[in-house]
Order: sequence, then structure tokens, then C-alpha cells
Amino acid sequence: MATGGAVIVSAALQHHEAILSLSNQHQRIRFSDSVVTGSIIFPLSGIAFIIVEIQDFCNNSAETKLIDRIEQFVRIHRNSFLLLAAALYGPIEWELLFKIQQRFLGSNLRIIPAHNAGDIVKSMLTIAKVTCKPHVDSVRDRIAMIRAQVIERSPVWEMLHKRQINDA
Repeated sequence: MATGGAVIVSAALQHHEAILSLSNQHQRIRFSDSVVTGSIIFPLSGIAFIIVEIQDFCNNSAETKLIDRIEQFVRIHRNSFLLLAAALYGPIEWELLFKIQQRFLGSNLRIIPAHNAGDIVKSMLTIAKVTCKPHVDSVRDRIAMIRAQVIERSPVWEMLHKRQINDA
């Protein structure tokens, strides 16, 4: 399920399991030191992801740096997603997720909980595919065609059309 074009990946993620999985799914990967640490960018879709492991939030000093890094990521990328990875989502993890949501409420950051590298890759590829320009145009065209068919076959539309003819 290749999305076309190269995926730009933070050099810090070079050995991350999700990146190896992306590569195995025939994605062209280009590593870069000039993107926000932990980020993955799909240029053709105009979207970016940042992978954060939930255990990285455990240390208060690391948490502050992590929030700063996420803020920088959100400032740079208009369509941004935070992939929050935790093997298990218990009360502590959900509380942390809620705290992050509150912190970034009103921003363009969407948060996606993930359990493993497979979830991360599936989320990224699904979102990248449906936001890729040719696919978006195809979906928009199909919706317009279905809408026209529904309106054409609608009994309400027929009734309104007959009424308009009778009123004329």
C-alpha cells in the first residue's frame, strides 16, 4: 500500500520498528536531521506525524522538553498527528492522554493512541492514503455522483418537482 513519493523521517527514528515496517511496505524512506525529532512527513499528503512513547512522559524534565518538541512540531506542520504509543492503556495512560489533549486543545494536533508499531504504521498509511491528492479527488467525485443519484431517486425530490410543475 505505497503512498507514492518519499516519506521524510527523523534520523532519530532510523532503527524504530515502525520505520522498518514502513520500509517493508514499499515506502521510500528518506532520513533527515533537519526535521523535528521523532517526526514522519508524508509530503504528497501534506501531513506529518510525531511518534511519542508514553514512558517518555514519566520524567518531569523530559516531559517539559517533549511538550516543547510537540509545540515546535505543531507550529511547523498544519496537518499534524501525535501517535502516542503505549503497550497498554490503563488509567495513568488515559490521564496522560487527556492532559496532552487539554494542552493542545484548539490546535491543529490530532492525537492517536497506539499500542505497537503495527498500529502506528496502519494509522499513518491509512491517513496518508485518504489525504493524498488523487485519492481525495476520487472520493470527492464518488460522493458527488452518489449524492446526485440519491437526489434523482428521492421520492421527496419527485414530489417537489411535481409540485413545481403544478404551480407553474
